Amino acid sequence: MVEKRVEELLERITVTSRAVCGEDLAGLYVHGSLALGGFCWEHSDIDWLMVSRTAPSQQQKEQLMGELLKLEALAPPKGLEMSWLLWEDCRRMPHPMPFVLHYSPMHRQRCQQDLAAYCAGMNGTDRDLAAHITVVRTACRTLWGPPPEQVFAPVPREAYLDSILYDVEGAEEEIGQSPVDGVLNLCRVLGYLREGKVLSKEQAAHWAQKALPKKDAELARQAWQLHCGCAEAGPHWNEAQLRDFARRMLRQLRGK
Repeated sequence: MVEKRVEELLERITVTSRAVCGEDLAGLYVHGSLALGGFCWEHSDIDWLMVSRTAPSQQQKEQLMGELLKLEALAPPKGLEMSWLLWEDCRRMPHPMPFVLHYSPMHRQRCQQDLAAYCAGMNGTDRDLAAHITVVRTACRTLWGPPPEQVFAPVPREAYLDSILYDVEGAEEEIGQSPVDGVLNLCRVLGYLREGKVLSKEQAAHWAQKALPKKDAELARQAWQLHCGCAEAGPHWNEAQLRDFARRMLRQLRGK
């Protein structure tokens, strides 16, 4: 049932994007857990990159965003996240990467309140995109367009490192707000720094069992069980323990 809902949503995203861009659409590439593995309807979002050959008009941006807001009713609870990139930027791979439109649930209220203003102002650069593009080149689901390596130039290692370290730099203060993601993402980053592997959250949890001290490995195991719905949060989830975990992991990351 979950698989059917996901497939229907991806089809709607593809149809909508093609209707908005026409022949200018260069590609649609799903990343995140749907590409790496470990997708869970209750705890995962749907992430994708959209690439066009030329910059979109204001009308195209509003048309796309209007349709995506409608699709949120069909989306997982964590929502949809999309970045619209230009072909020429993907080929030269600057860091941080420019984008012409971005959407995630954190921007939903702004988008609903004034769609035109949101679409006009939501552009710039994003350090996270180096990590997303690395995943796309490593393991992605192509909804439309050629293989990703024909669209995205290789991401320099320094750019990818900056991106993933930036993503977790506030982990000690933020881990209590989203402990499952916080624990698993820290494991993913440390796994890359130690072994050069781009890991899914599931792979990071398994990696932690062999690579981390027993108490940290157990925390990672519990985090993965919670993520995939195999367990409920118990007394082991307390903020002091989580912050201590984040502090020790960040110490290792900063000592890279």
